[in-house]
Amino acid sequence: MSYRIPSQPLSLEELARRQQNVVTASQLRARGVPARAVTEHCRRGGPWQRLLPRVYLLQDGDPTPEQRMWAALLYAAQDGRGEGGREGAVITGAAALALYGFASVPRLPAVTGVEVLVPRQRRLKDAGPVRILRTGRELVARSVHGLACAPVARAVADAVREWTDTGAFESGAVRPALLRAMLREAVTRTEGGCALRELVAELGEARLLTEPRVRAALDELLAMERESVLARIGELVDEWLLPVPLVGPELRMRGGTYVAVPDLYWPEVGVAVAVDSDLRCVSEGEAAWVRGEQHRMEYLGVRVVYVSGARVAAEPDEVGGELREAFRAGGADVVELVVTDR
Repeated sequence: MSYRIPSQPLSLEELARRQQNVVTASQLRARGVPARAVTEHCRRGGPWQRLLPRVYLLQDGDPTPEQRMWAALLYAAQDGRGEGGREGAVITGAAALALYGFASVPRLPAVTGVEVLVPRQRRLKDAGPVRILRTGRELVARSVHGLACAPVARAVADAVREWTDTGAFESGAVRPALLRAMLREAVTRTEGGCALRELVAELGEARLLTEPRVRAALDELLAMERESVLARIGELVDEWLLPVPLVGPELRMRGGTYVAVPDLYWPEVGVAVAVDSDLRCVSEGEAAWVRGEQHRMEYLGVRVVYVSGARVAAEPDEVGGELREAFRAGGADVVELVVTDR
């Protein structure tokens, strides 16, 4: 039989140091501080102060931005009840992005409101600058300066949803340039960023893809990503001594029936290249349209080489070899197609 010695709870001094002097009523009670003493310490001119319901700052003076974040997180995670960790809540939205150090959003001292994500079943109200968001999905947290924050893609989506809900786009408080910069920074950060697919998925989950400003900014980002992948494929074409393909030509039957617009096309051999369809599509309808184009090309004998940006980055030699082999093999009984530049 094994026996684990229970770990000793942190002293009040150690806890305060870990949480930047912000503690909850339950944490104080668990350490033998009676409610009467808390009330006395929080009187005007006292050494402590109440920041949020059942959340206290064990010092006088204005709280720092980080202390305000701690207060919001502890309020939402525990609601002042029960001793324990902060698994029940994560900071999200613009506050989380400020903690991540995003250059495209206001710095932490300028963040006045804090969005905190909690499980849907929690009974909790907004309090002061804290806005409670509920989710039926499992909470995922990233530790940023000791604070639990939502992953970047989720934080971006929640920030955009907040701006949409509050009319920040219409009022001009948030301009399209800021939105584009934030989305771009989310996927290009060397540390603490997110994949483009993650960002698209979170924006879709938040039902933001029909918002014109969001869609325009996302389309610009997708186009940039596609151009980067196509540029790298162009380099591989040169390295493997292949002829220069047509870029984005429109293919039609001789009678004028539309067929497709492949990313790259060698008309002399009937070979097309299709780059990540999810860099062209953010909805199932758009994806179905692209799949239809690809199926029509294959039906008409065109050999379609499917290439992902991830493979181009990770396995350039393999991708170059596949392109060369496809060019050598060519299409199979390709129906005569009319090629036009768009």
